[in-house]
Amino acid sequence: MEERSNLMNMMKLSIKVLIQSALSLGRTLDSDFPPLQQFFVVMEHCLKHGLKAKKSFIGQNKSFFGPLELVEKLCPEASDIATSVKNLPELKTAVGRGRAWLYLALMQKKLADYLKVLLDHKHLLSEFYDPDALIMEEEGAVIVGLLVGLNVLDANLCLKGEDLDSQVGVIDFSLYLKDIQNSDDSKQDAGITAVLDQKHYVEELNRHLSCTVGDLQSKIDCLEKTNSKLQEELAAATDRIGSLQEEQQQLKHQNELIRERSEKSVEVTIQDTKIELDTYKQSRQGLDEMYSDVWKQLKEEKKIRMELEKELELQIGMKTEMEIAMKLLEKDTHEKQDTLVALRQQLEEVKAINLQMFHKSQNSESSLQQKKETISSFEGKTNQMMSTMKQMEERLQHAEQARQVAEGKNNKMKQEFGGRIETLQQQLSQLDNQCSILEKELKSEKEQRQTLQRELHQEKDTTSLLKTELQQMEGLKKELRKLQDEKQQLEKVCEEQEQALQEMGLHLSQSKLKMEDIKEVNKALKGHTWLKDDEATHCKQCEKDFSISRRKHHCRNCGDIFCNTCSSNELALPSYPKPVRVCDACHTLLLQRCSSTAS
Repeated sequence: MEERSNLMNMMKLSIKVLIQSALSLGRTLDSDFPPLQQFFVVMEHCLKHGLKAKKSFIGQNKSFFGPLELVEKLCPEASDIATSVKNLPELKTAVGRGRAWLYLALMQKKLADYLKVLLDHKHLLSEFYDPDALIMEEEGAVIVGLLVGLNVLDANLCLKGEDLDSQVGVIDFSLYLKDIQNSDDSKQDAGITAVLDQKHYVEELNRHLSCTVGDLQSKIDCLEKTNSKLQEELAAATDRIGSLQEEQQQLKHQNELIRERSEKSVEVTIQDTKIELDTYKQSRQGLDEMYSDVWKQLKEEKKIRMELEKELELQIGMKTEMEIAMKLLEKDTHEKQDTLVALRQQLEEVKAINLQMFHKSQNSESSLQQKKETISSFEGKTNQMMSTMKQMEERLQHAEQARQVAEGKNNKMKQEFGGRIETLQQQLSQLDNQCSILEKELKSEKEQRQTLQRELHQEKDTTSLLKTELQQMEGLKKELRKLQDEKQQLEKVCEEQEQALQEMGLHLSQSKLKMEDIKEVNKALKGHTWLKDDEATHCKQCEKDFSISRRKHHCRNCGDIFCNTCSSNELALPSYPKPVRVCDACHTLLLQRCSSTAS
């Protein structure tokens, strides 16, 4: 607090001395002017107060240029200052850049405006300053108000050639010490300068207010223009919508007319195409017969060569595919055997967990029974203690009644037998003895009663403990139920795993059957021969002759040649991963095999 107040007083003094000296010199300032230099030193101290230290590779660094850089983002007018400061090659440190920024802002007469923008965004300054810093408190606003008075001054500061990085910021107090002889003159000068400062301050405020009023009036004019434009656009849009709706209705009517015309034209074209198709088919049959004879003679030799090459390639491909299929099936069998072993191990672990859960449930049930027996025994003891307490209370009542009777007899004897005092005194002494004995008995009975009450309290405590144990037992029962549910879930998992094992066994058996089928197919393929095109002149099944319209097709299973109708079926064979052409006989045979393996 003391440091803040001292800095505030120094700021006021430096601004006052600077304005006074500038007025005496004609308000034009250079960079060598001592009051101006001291003002910048004090300003630097105020900006450094409460500044957070930033850690870097070299060490901790305090720089007030960081918060000054924010002005460029908040106020676009300050972008020229930031660019000119960054473009100066002499400045190598953040302190030098901050000093150059202050020089340029003072020359623009906007130092107060820029600092006011910063103070309006204190949430951004909290990253650079502590909450107790001078700028974060009310003194910052006071400094901004004092800096407005500097807008009266004209400064001409040259940044080139000055070493702003290595300047030592030490406040020189000799400028602010006054002489005693010149005190009267200084008072008069101070009054004149104060009046002039106030005048210039009011003029500056008027300038700011006129600028703001002009900006507001321009904004209002812009808003009115935009409003009128929007209203005009609205009216034009409504007109456009009406015209578009009318055009839409017209287009719908035209579409209906076009659709009717197109349907009629389509019907006509369909009839024409049918007639043309009939004529084309009749002409095509004659041409096919003529062309087939010529085509046979030209292509027979080429077909023979191509078919021989294809047969060789197919046999090589069949061998390689069979080898790959055998290897893949062996890998699948090994993987399935490993999964079977892992599933068996999991089954054994699940069985062991089930046994442990069963033993835990049995132990908890036995402990429940024992605790129930102890609770019943404690209840019997409490009942006995209550009965003994009732008996002792009855004895006490009898003793008190006897005492009352004795006292009544004593009073009667005193009244009736006044002369027999000695004998009665003896009897009284005896009665006193009896009373003392009875009192002793009463005391002992009271003590016994207290002990019984203590025992009752203890038994109540034990009963409360037993109740808590009962609650714990209920919690254990809930845990038992949870464990039983988990057991059921584990049993379900076991059943699912058993089903999975069964399915794996079925898959293994199916894979073995597939292996056998592949072996049989391999043997059959070795036995079958691929029939050449020259050897077949008619279909093997329907025995119809081949022509250009009825072409030859090989069955990929038996190797014989069939027509398209007799070999239109397709099936996936072991040697062919994709479905290929198969004759009707092979198709039925292969389907029977697949159904037998599936069953």
